[in-house]
Amino acid sequence: MEMGIFTLSKSQFVWNTVCCRLLNHKTMNDTEFQCILNDNMSVLRINALKFASNENDADDLVQETLIKAFRFRDKFQPGTNFKGWLFFIMRNTFINSYRKLIKSRKHISFEEDLTQKESCLSGVENICTGKFIVGDIQKTINALPEVYRYPFIRYFEGYSYNEIADDLDIPLGTVKTRIHIARQILKKHLKPYLKQNS
Repeated sequence: MEMGIFTLSKSQFVWNTVCCRLLNHKTMNDTEFQCILNDNMSVLRINALKFASNENDADDLVQETLIKAFRFRDKFQPGTNFKGWLFFIMRNTFINSYRKLIKSRKHISFEEDLTQKESCLSGVENICTGKFIVGDIQKTINALPEVYRYPFIRYFEGYSYNEIADDLDIPLGTVKTRIHIARQILKKHLKPYLKQNS
């Protein structure tokens, strides 16, 4: 059967006639609606390829469009352009997906994102700075008078005040005072590092 420049088989013509009648009918069951959706899938895919950058994205867009069309089938008004309605759903689905993508990219760009090169340089800088700090702490501890250094080192190693007092054979209060004085001297000499980290 010929219609203008298109040649349709008899079964295609009958199917198109049935689809037109269903689309103009006020009520359509789920199976009929699904058949009409399936009939428009190839047209949707061609249109989706215009939006999407590759075939997989186009297939995803078609699938989302079909799902939304089926979910909101009650919104379709019989007698109106079914393909136009599907294209409208597809366009809005694409636009919403694009907006979500842009929004997620903005969110990521505001977060601190170090590249591998920057993170390596940062790590090297931290190692070098750490070595200088440890060296300066060691120099300052070694420069402490022996009466303060030994109790402080023992306390730093995990010995209790009582153990240090027994080891040095001095009163407990004296051990606490010497450790306190050693801390004060260290704080004074290492003050630039304290300001840097705060």
